[in-house]
Amino acid sequence: MKTIGLISDTHGLLRPEAVRALSGVQHIIHAGDIGGPEILEQLRAIAPVDAVRGNNDKGAWAAHIPLYLALELEGVSIHVLHDLKEIDVDPRAAGFDVVVSGHSHKPMVAERDGVQFVNPGSAGPRRFRLPVTIARLDVKMDEGLAKLATRIIEIL
Repeated sequence: MKTIGLISDTHGLLRPEAVRALSGVQHIIHAGDIGGPEILEQLRAIAPVDAVRGNNDKGAWAAHIPLYLALELEGVSIHVLHDLKEIDVDPRAAGFDVVVSGHSHKPMVAERDGVQFVNPGSAGPRRFRLPVTIARLDVKMDEGLAKLATRIIEIL
């Protein structure tokens, strides 16, 4: 089994609890509102990182970070964007297994039309009364097919 760590909306704060919760993952996806290049550097100390730019990621450091990503990790096709309301592709028709987004700070795992939608929530500064969370996407290959198990982990 391989595990992909999902994190979003750090807004410049990578909590030690988030680092511990991501320990042991083989890859990390950051779904935007990173807050600064040091966050990505710290995450890269855990595992390889792919990230998209959020609406608060501005400045020269963020200019090279894409708004959308299409990834193939552990046999799973993943579409990554910051704000799910801005999705401009039919994920199922495009062949995606998973859509990862952030922005709302509300953790969510749901399946729609055979596609798993995941928002890992916010791992940065607490907003309103929302929990501080990350997610772990476990991928187990079974006879050539990827079986997905995603769980939200409250870190604070």
